[in-house]
Amino acid sequence: MGDEMTRVRRSDAVENRSRLLASARALFARDGLEVPMREIARDARVGPATLYRHFPTKQHLATEAFTAEMQACRAVVDDGLADPSPWRGLCRVIEQLSVLHARNLGFTEAFLATFPDAVDLATERRAALDAVAELARRARADGDLRHDFSPQDLVLTLMATRGLDALPEAARASASRRLAALVIDGLRSPGRASA
Repeated sequence: MGDEMTRVRRSDAVENRSRLLASARALFARDGLEVPMREIARDARVGPATLYRHFPTKQHLATEAFTAEMQACRAVVDDGLADPSPWRGLCRVIEQLSVLHARNLGFTEAFLATFPDAVDLATERRAALDAVAELARRARADGDLRHDFSPQDLVLTLMATRGLDALPEAARASASRRLAALVIDGLRSPGRASA
């Protein structure tokens, strides 16, 4: 009986932590780092004591939420690399990262300005850009990607999604997909048919 109760408590704790991180990511993306901790707890449907048991300070919570955001971006790039079609993988990376960036409303910039030494973003960014460069090399070798593409073109695309912040939240995902589609069309090697 005791082991069963311990497992239930552990699974509840894992679920609570997961909900807290999901709420923090969504609220930080929507409202910035000024969101009160109590609002995050309320959104996650837990009490403040539960929040502080998992994350004793806002910096702990923001760092975990930002780390989860970086992991989501890295998963998108890894999935693109795993696609047997480099072109399709690159297209998916551009679209999905555009949607993620349009959704986060400057959370990255706010986090890095507030907690500049909390994570090693430079290493993570370099690894992601190296992976995109490898994916681009393969797509170029297949003849699908224009010869002058650079991973910095992806960075420019993601910077352009910042302009979508002025749109209502409900419209941002579709607008970022449309922007990604236009970028992708411009990256296709001349003479290749639309995919």
